[in-house]
Amino acid sequence: MIHYFSKVDGKLTKLERATPSCWINLSPPFNAEELEELAQKFGIPLDFLTDSLDIDERSRYEREEDIRLIVLNTPIVNESHLENEAFYHTVPIGIILTLDHIFTITSHGNPILDLFLEGKVKNFDPSNEKRFVLQILEQSVYRFLVCLKKLNLKRNNIEKELYNSSRNRELKQLLSIEKSLVYFVNSLSSNELLKMKMKRSDYLNIRTDEALSDLFEDIIIDNSQALEMANVYTNILNGTMEAYASIISNNLNIVIQRLTLVTIILMVPTLVASLYGMNVPLPFKHSEYSFYFIIIFSVIVSLLLAWFFRRKRLF
Repeated sequence: MIHYFSKVDGKLTKLERATPSCWINLSPPFNAEELEELAQKFGIPLDFLTDSLDIDERSRYEREEDIRLIVLNTPIVNESHLENEAFYHTVPIGIILTLDHIFTITSHGNPILDLFLEGKVKNFDPSNEKRFVLQILEQSVYRFLVCLKKLNLKRNNIEKELYNSSRNRELKQLLSIEKSLVYFVNSLSSNELLKMKMKRSDYLNIRTDEALSDLFEDIIIDNSQALEMANVYTNILNGTMEAYASIISNNLNIVIQRLTLVTIILMVPTLVASLYGMNVPLPFKHSEYSFYFIIIFSVIVSLLLAWFFRRKRLF
């Protein structure tokens, strides 16, 4: 679907057709013929549109004559209901800059673009393409930071539950968090490299604008902070998973050890009963206390074994 937007009287207004300096947003579902027609109409290379729809596309920028492309990876909630899937994954947003328009395209509904559509971004004006691009980069970093804090909070809650009982459900959730963090680390690294290259080459032509240059510098710093947070949370989670694996293994060894000791203790009465169950003479011949003597003897030996194991701290 293709939508046209422009600021009219300070409000973002949806237009019927493209006008100079308007924002053209392409959202799913997509029609191949519609994309080809749009590419021909505005003179955009078709691969600029199709590359932005590839969920595995890395963050990068590209220029072809007067048409510029920026591919930026952003986090979205994973709507899959499978319990072993990541809570978040990343999808690219394609930003295409022409002489008269700015295009955005993404393969999934994106909460970052929704902020602009809902008017929640201050000083947003699609006619100011340089600031618009920087604001998309800025909101992308903020979105990563928010998602990272939610993942860390979820990890803390799962750890509290695991202190009481080690269940597969919580361990699978930790695995889902780990997958999300892997996506975040890769995307943030790619985004940081993209921004550093854009700044070095002055891709947006903002070197002479001090305000925009400072904003871009702040965005790069925030992206580095988000990347560092993702790496720290990943290391913490890896350590947590290894610790719980060791705890579970140790608990299993303790249970097996105790069961083995109980088996050894119970083996004594079984051995004595088996021995005297054969054709062997009983103690105290022809005495009515022979049976009770065998029982008491078995219990005493079992208790002595239990005391010995307890003394050795095997119980």
